[in-house]
Order: sequence, then structure tokens, then C-alpha cells
Amino acid sequence: MPKLTAEKLQAELAQQKTAPVYLLTGEDTYRKQEIINQIRGILQPDDFNFHAVSADKANMGEVLALANTAPVFSAARMLVLSGIEKLRKEPKAALLKYVSDPLSTTTLVLTHNDSKKIKTEKVLTETCAANGRVADFAELKQAELTLWVKNKMSARGLNADFDAVELLCQSVGAELAALENEVEKLSLYTQDRAQKTITKEDVLACIGFSKEENPFELSNAILACNKMRAVKLVDKLLDDGEEPVAVLSKMTYPILKMARIKRMSEGGVPAGEILHAAGLFPWEGRLVSAARSFPSQQQFLATLNKIIDIDAGFKSGSGSDPKIALKGILLTLLR
Repeated sequence: MPKLTAEKLQAELAQQKTAPVYLLTGEDTYRKQEIINQIRGILQPDDFNFHAVSADKANMGEVLALANTAPVFSAARMLVLSGIEKLRKEPKAALLKYVSDPLSTTTLVLTHNDSKKIKTEKVLTETCAANGRVADFAELKQAELTLWVKNKMSARGLNADFDAVELLCQSVGAELAALENEVEKLSLYTQDRAQKTITKEDVLACIGFSKEENPFELSNAILACNKMRAVKLVDKLLDDGEEPVAVLSKMTYPILKMARIKRMSEGGVPAGEILHAAGLFPWEGRLVSAARSFPSQQQFLATLNKIIDIDAGFKSGSGSDPKIALKGILLTLLR
């Protein structure tokens, strides 16, 4: 059987169907653990018939002896061997021999967390697919992450508009455990409402900001090269009492991000590699596409030099008027 998507595997397990071998590949450990929990919920092995161990700490002889042993006072035995990309040649050969002819009353779940290395494990992948199931759990991209969050919200009876979900993802990142925790907070936050619609203001309130202080508004304006909007936001932040050094920090991060993207884009680096090398979140691929409209390398260099000078001035107390200095950075960058 070919490699399944995570969604197809979940649908299969929802029908209470299990296989003797599962190979879960990809770097999304959170969703893998969800699958492991789902399988355990179906098999319901007691503690005597359940065993989980990391591959780099496992005695493969003991693990496979357990796998080849019928369950005791139970219908099934379940073993979880995580991180098998760390296995050496001999233990891997022994594991391969077992998965080529697994015991039907044992369910062996293997996790492989190196998406590059798994490409060289063709024999293992094919053998597991022939005698069980192989599913990939790559990190979720923008649209997939948004859908995942919306599904988690729906499961709690919540409904959110696109802007609210995007803000939540931008605030928390692609860490699914943290995102689920925030969804749970939103559920509690709105539990007394008749209408369970989640807004941007709800998201901001739950992550610690008032509706008047979207923490990403200035960054978004800079990334969009919207000079007038960015200048107005700098004025507002300073008028509201934000420290000039803190505003400078909010400006520096997106500028450095843009500079990295621009440099790699002009250097011929493929878009997919830029996403990873520039440290972007999965949903920020649009920034790579927009790189050609970013300021020139000369503008970035002049801007970064100005940031260094202004930062030193702020910290020494000898700087010029903060509004003039900070807006000068934007005018240098987006002239």
C-alpha cells in the first residue's frame, strides 16, 4: 500500500481499523502523537501490554521479543518505537526482518522524524507499507495550518473568521500544542456567549493584548512596504507611551527578515529553501513571492546602518528626537 496522508490515516482509524505496523514519518511530532493516542484508544491495551521507548535507548532484542509475544489477558499488544532514524545498521536490520512478517496480535508503531533521511529508507518504507501503514506528517503549511486551527475550533463549537485565525497563527507560530492551548483558552473565554464567533479582538485579548494594540500591525505595514501606514503607527506607539527602544525592536525584526529574503531571492535560492533558511513561518511564503518589490540591497544596508546608530543613541541617551529618528528609518528603507 502506498504512503497515506495523515487525514486518510485518521479516517481509517475512525472506523476502528488497525494494522500490525505503522510507520509515521515527517517532523510534526504533535500530530504523530495524536495518531498514537488514537491507536491506543482503539486497542485499549493495559499497562502490561503497552510499551513505548525511544530508539536510541532501546534494546532491540527486547523490543522485538515483546513484539513477537502474544498479549497477556488482552486482545492486543501495542509497542511504540520512536525516533528510528537514530538506529544503527544491525538493530535496523533486525527491525526490518520483523516488519516483513509482523505478529498479528501486536501493533508496532514506528516514528521517523527526519524528512531528509527517510528518503534513503526505501526498503523500510516499502516493507512497512506492504505489511501495515505508512503516513507522512510534514509540518503544516499556511492553508493547512489555518484549516487545522479551524477544525480544532469547530470541535469546541467555535467559529472564527479568517483574520482571527491568521492572527492566532501569526501570534503563536506553527507549534500545534501551543495553538491547541490557545484554542482551549478561546473556548473558555467565550463560554458564556450565545454566539461562539471568534474575532481578532478575542484572539488579542486571550494572548494578552487589548483590541487597540495589535502587536503585529507595525511589522505587517513594514513587510507590506506601506510607508504611510508604518509612519502613522510609529507615531501612535510613541504617543501611547511605548519606549523608543521597544518600537525600534518591532521595526528591526521585519526589516531583517525582508533583507534575508531579498538577498537569497536575488542569489537564486529556490523559494522553498528561502522559506526554511530565512526562518519564516509556513504561512509566510507570500513574502518570498513579494521579494522583487522589496527595497534594494543598498537601501537595506543604509537602513541597517541607521538602525545601529539610532539604537546606540537611544541606549546612551544622546539620541535625537525618537519620532524623527524612527520615522527616518522608514523613510530610508521605503524611499
